[in-house]
Parts: sequence; structure tokens; C-alpha cells
Amino acid sequence: MSPLVPSHEIATAARLLRDGGLVAFPTETVYGLGADATNDQAVAAIFETKGRPRFNPLIIHLPTANEARSFGEFDDRAERLAALFWPGPLSLVLPRPPHSPVSLLASAGLDSLALRVPDHPLAVKLLKETGRPVAAPSANRSGRVSPTTAEHVREELGERLAAILDGGPCRVGLESTVLDLTGPVAAILRHGGVTRSAIEAAIGPVMEALEDDNAPRSPGMLSSHYAPSLTIRLNAENVRPGEALLAFGDNPPSGFADIRWLSRASDLREAAANLFALLRSLDRPEFSGIAVMPIPETGLGAAINDRLRRAAAPRG
Repeated sequence: MSPLVPSHEIATAARLLRDGGLVAFPTETVYGLGADATNDQAVAAIFETKGRPRFNPLIIHLPTANEARSFGEFDDRAERLAALFWPGPLSLVLPRPPHSPVSLLASAGLDSLALRVPDHPLAVKLLKETGRPVAAPSANRSGRVSPTTAEHVREELGERLAAILDGGPCRVGLESTVLDLTGPVAAILRHGGVTRSAIEAAIGPVMEALEDDNAPRSPGMLSSHYAPSLTIRLNAENVRPGEALLAFGDNPPSGFADIRWLSRASDLREAAANLFALLRSLDRPEFSGIAVMPIPETGLGAAINDRLRRAAAPRG
């Protein structure tokens, strides 16, 4: 159950956002590092605080689909998806309307904006109280494991923020799916809480976007991302000395220094919700690395494997 945050704390956090401060807040996916998306200096503070590459765009959060329509050009596909999945873990990349008040830094200078309506009562209250679009990447240092509790945010960013709203553990625990609707064929830029099959059932076939570390069109597209300090070994079916194990299913290999279960019941939704918190819990110097059992590449498994592949990628 989420902690009850007093209305005056939400009002204070909204004022801090309007004044250009950074506020961490919960969504159903992960905790966001929020700033007024119309304030260039506040958006720049996100990049500075995260150590985030300036060319990596941010997702703009709005409290309702109706308000989101003011910040992106919606076609029939966008309207259909918004009706089905908002509020929820789907971000839509849409053409940026002329004279948009959103900072160009928030969109990395692109002619598009990524928009989302989160499905978390505390996030919605904060966004309504703020009265402005809020840019909010995950509230962690760039490339590191995303936070799913307020404590994760405190550990990583601590006193660098104006406020942290504690809404308890995130229900989904995996970032939003990002879908690019700026072209004639929709393209998945990042897998997440809404599956490809659900999107295709709504609007027809979609394609996978090509990754570009030099000019990503979405957060989470850098090839090395979500990385703990330890190395990650995927599809592990045997033991290496000193490794800890992220297990999936009820029959993991024996002999690991420690084992944490993404899901004993092989439940992909449970695994997604647990992923980032468990990666953090095993990222300790007494282990030589983190091994991960195979995860099915179906449904939410595609998003989980995407995060794991990025966490395991060579780091430049």
C-alpha cells in the first residue's frame, strides 16, 4: 500500500517545480526526476543531476490525455492508443506543435515530443497541482539502475533534489513503452509496460526502431543503460565463482553466492516489477558479477530482456 502523502506536501512539491526545482515522484513504472518542462534551466538541471547526455530526450508528463493534446499533434492512431492505454505505461512520440512552450532541451532539439499520462494517483495530483508539463526521466544517475522506491532515489541523488515524494514501491517497476508515431509506420523505440502485441491489436503492425547512440529519439535507447557496477551475464545456466543470481522460475542452478527471485512462479509481470530493485540489491562488492537466468522473449519478457541486454552491454 502506498504511503499517504499529505496535500500540503504535494502543494509544496508543485510550488518547488514551478520555481525551477527538481522533485522526485512515483509513477506506476519507476520514480521520475521531475522539472518544469517549460523552464530551460530546470530541464538543464535534470541533465546535470543525472549526468545525462544532452542529446537524450526526455518524456513529458501530463495529468490527463486532454491536457496532453496541447503538447503533441495527435492523429487517429494516437487518439486510439490514448483512449486504450492512458493513463498508463505508454509514451507516445508525436510531432511537436508550432510555438510549443516545452524547452527544446527537453526534446534534444527534435521536432517531436514524447508524452505520457501516468497511472499513479500521487503523480496525477502533483501534475494537476503544478499546472505545467513536467519532464521526468527516471530519478537516478544516467545509465544506472532505475529507482522503484523513494529510498532508491535518496541513496542515489540524496540532497541534490528539492523534494522526494514517497508513494511506496512502483506497481509496474519497468519504464513505459515508447512508441514513435511521427512516421507512417509506428515504431517501438523502447519496450516497456505495454506490450507490442497490445499495441498492434489497436493500430496494426509496428516496427522496431534502429538504435542510434549519437541521436536517440527516445530515452532508454543508448546501447549501454540501466547498468549496475557489476558485470551482468545473461542466459546463465551454470555457475561461475563468486556470482550472484537473478532467478526466474523455481529451479535455478545451485552454487551461487546469493540468489534473488525475479519470480518463482515464472510470472513476467512480477519479474518486471522486481527487476530494478533486485539488480540494486545484488550490486555489492562481495560478488564477482550478476548472472541472470533466461527470460522468455514474449509479452513483458521483451521489455525485461531489453533492459538486461543494455545493463550487460560494454560500457564506454
